[in-house]
Amino acid sequence: MSYPEAVAKAKEELHKEGFGVLTEIDVKSTLKKKLDVDFDDYMILGACNPPFAYQALQAEQDLGLMLPCNLVVYSKKGKTFVAAIKPTVQMEKVGNPKLKDIAAQVEDKLKKVIEAI
Repeated sequence: MSYPEAVAKAKEELHKEGFGVLTEIDVKSTLKKKLDVDFDDYMILGACNPPFAYQALQAEQDLGLMLPCNLVVYSKKGKTFVAAIKPTVQMEKVGNPKLKDIAAQVEDKLKKVIEAI
């Protein structure tokens, strides 16, 4: 799948799993503009699933420091890659056991997104 197709498909699949894309960071364009350097196609999608974000913020108000969930789409040497953050690993760092189940549910949804692409 081409890079533009993968970006579009990622957004579509995120939406199917209840995520909205709050931010789109075009790293290639930003690096060219700010540093005048060439970089591969690279998009960071900041995704949020409002019900889960609300639950998580109720359990840990400082959690906003780790939101939204990021998913990246990039190309390298003619191949396209898609990757997502692992919420279970990130939430372990917070040390709040109330987040464990929420993180597992969000991770399941993100796995479905990746598998569908």
